[in-house]
Amino acid sequence: MRRIYCIETYQGDGVYRIKRQKAGKEESMSDEKITWSSFLKLMMTIALPVALQNLLSTTAGMVDTIMIGSMGELAVAAVGICSQISSLFFSCYWGFAGGAMLFFAQYWGAKNQRGINQTFGVTFLFMTVVGSAFAITAVTNPEFMLGIYTDKENIIRMGAPYIRIVGFAYPLQVFAVLVSFFMRATERVKAPLFCSIASLLVNFVLNFVLIYGRFGAPKMGVAGAAVGTLASGIVNLLLLVIFLLASKCEIRLRLREMFGFQKEFFGAYLSKCLPILANEMLYGVGQMIINIVIGHQDESAIAAMAAFRVCEGFVYAFFGGLSNAASVIIGKEVGSGHLPRAYNYCRKSSMFCPMVTFAVVAVMALFGGPILGLFGLGEMAMTYGKYMLLIYLVFGTIRTCNYIMNESYRAGGEAVFGTVLEVSCLFVISVPATWIAGMVLKLPFLGVFAFVYTDEIIRLLVETRYTASGRWIKPVTEQGIQALPEFREWLRSRRGRGWGKLSDGKIPRH
Repeated sequence: MRRIYCIETYQGDGVYRIKRQKAGKEESMSDEKITWSSFLKLMMTIALPVALQNLLSTTAGMVDTIMIGSMGELAVAAVGICSQISSLFFSCYWGFAGGAMLFFAQYWGAKNQRGINQTFGVTFLFMTVVGSAFAITAVTNPEFMLGIYTDKENIIRMGAPYIRIVGFAYPLQVFAVLVSFFMRATERVKAPLFCSIASLLVNFVLNFVLIYGRFGAPKMGVAGAAVGTLASGIVNLLLLVIFLLASKCEIRLRLREMFGFQKEFFGAYLSKCLPILANEMLYGVGQMIINIVIGHQDESAIAAMAAFRVCEGFVYAFFGGLSNAASVIIGKEVGSGHLPRAYNYCRKSSMFCPMVTFAVVAVMALFGGPILGLFGLGEMAMTYGKYMLLIYLVFGTIRTCNYIMNESYRAGGEAVFGTVLEVSCLFVISVPATWIAGMVLKLPFLGVFAFVYTDEIIRLLVETRYTASGRWIKPVTEQGIQALPEFREWLRSRRGRGWGKLSDGKIPRH
């Protein structure tokens, strides 16, 4: 057996270079073979806690919708419209969160503490601005925000108290997301999971007490659900901060480094984050237009859509967790200079995650009646919901594959290609088709819904080819940049063999 020696050299600014030597011969660590068993083990180590955390977050939204369901379809529809405002808010801050994950993961691979601190500080400033802007608008003029999505006055009147109270939670939410992403990127995934469990319990208890007026509390209805959401957000953030301060990690957050960022870093950060931000904001606008079309359907359709969004959230809990795990793994490998391994992790993730989505949606479609029955839907809304799940069985699987590949691009350092493709397909195909179907042709609701995901097929064809090219791997660390020439040679040596036949990361020796 040949002896393996590991050499670690300090490069300055918190950056370490790690190499191996076999029998006196220097060799890249990317020579290690990636098997399906090792891939699944690593994915589950990170993905399972994240998926459970996402599932708990979705369950919190489901708790609101189910408990409100006893008050009738109108209440469900009102909460559903309010959730669309929260989705737009999500799109506006997610660009900075996604950019932060890119830098967190790559700097974690390079063990660059200063880079991680600067990323945290800049992201905190931008996300705070977004959270504060939405909070002020939601608290001071909720009717205006709801009026964008629906023209039904009874839904606006019922939803206004909800969105006004939830607005106070928006600044807390962005900080909690940032802390959670930082802990995930540094492979501390259990603490955010525990915080989500605690906040869900708080949400459930307060909903039970305040919606129905239990134990002498006032019967607040929809507003009671909002209070529960706000309180659970406060608990989640407090626990995250406690875990962050108490946990031991070689990377520590330091105020001086967080807000002492240099001009060069600021420019590099924006060059990666702005395309992601543009992607998320334009995607949010596109979804807003689609939701406006849905908001002009009948009340049964709006209620069915609210219930479907919760079910869709459950699906996202699984593939979102897998996506986060893939981002951490790929970003870490790119940052540490193991580029072929990052490439093959992306390849395996893009095959595995859609299979998980198909299985989850298939189970939901099979048990659609009992699941949708939890939301207090009428007969027509139940019918809508069952067929929506069948449509999503196909398009949701395709969408997951596209999502995983786009997130892999970002983790690898490429933030522009996925943005241009997703936004172009959305506004050229999906949005016009849905608008024409719903607002011009006045097609039945299920016909309108089927057009929502029409852009995913085109994206799949383009992204599959781009992923195979490997051009999305663009490191921001010294180790990754220095490994690029050898990685490109490795790709050229395998050109023409097909994506599915590529080896598991072995670089040719010379």
